[in-house]
Parts: sequence; C-alpha cells; structure tokens
Amino acid sequence: MSFTRINKQQARAMIESSADNGLQIADVRDERSFENGHIEGATHLHNGNIREFIEASEPHKPLLIYCYHGNMSQGAAAYFAEQGFSEAYSLDGGFEDWQS
Repeated sequence: MSFTRINKQQARAMIESSADNGLQIADVRDERSFENGHIEGATHLHNGNIREFIEASEPHKPLLIYCYHGNMSQGAAAYFAEQGFSEAYSLDGGFEDWQS
C-alpha cells in the first residue's frame, strides 16, 4: 500500500465532495498550531491518540493528512497506508500553503 501526494486544489475538491466520499482529515502538527487554526473537520493526531484514531476510523474511506509544509504528512500518510487505509493522501505544502 502507498499514499498519494496532492496539492491544495485537489484537497479542496476532495473536501467539497466529502459528503459523497466520507473524507477523513488528520492534522499532525503540534497542539498549539492546531488550536490556532486548522482545516475544518480535521482531527488533531498525536502519539497519544493515533491508535484510537485508527480503531475509530474507516480505512476504506479516504484520509487526507497535513502538517506544516507537507513533509511530515508524507511519513504519516505512508504509515496509515501500511495500517490498511486504502486511500491515504498527503497535502503538499501543508497548512502553510492551504492558507495562502
């Protein structure tokens, strides 16, 4: 299993159609950054809640993961793909690019 890198336009399109595809969104930045702003509907993931997130998620539905600039999210997306998520996506440019 692998993940796919997508740009912010592709991510926005996925979010717009999320009612149809059941998109799950995960933010892997630190707590303060998450509290200061995040993509609507995102779950803040950290070492303490990853297992709970995996158990509560639906691995057959798409999962969009983002971080600050799109680097850490690639590792996270690869990890979730290894955990059985069939559609794991990493947001290129991360939240910084998302906001611009």
